[in-house]
Amino acid sequence: MSKTHRLAGTVEVEGHPYDWEVQREPQWSESEGWQGTVVALLRQGTQRGALLEFPPPKRLLKGLQRGRLQIGDAIVARGIRAALLAGWEPASRGKPVVFTVDADGN
Repeated sequence: MSKTHRLAGTVEVEGHPYDWEVQREPQWSESEGWQGTVVALLRQGTQRGALLEFPPPKRLLKGLQRGRLQIGDAIVARGIRAALLAGWEPASRGKPVVFTVDADGN
């Protein structure tokens, strides 16, 4: 059983190791309402990262207390695959690319 409460880790996708780290936990914004978790990605040995924006947990939208983050290696791996399919090129240079994904990382 994998731990789902880690805030960083390394996952291998398509033969490449990717480092990931939770950059922002869900938070309230006066102008935008609830904002979801943001995970920063970087393929080891490359320069261009990506950011995965997850939606805010439904429990926050219902007014309940914030629970433990449910981000794990499997969800991050699905997010990396989705970002690669959407055009992320980790070997290129430039600013990190932002991708919005669903709660499962798709």
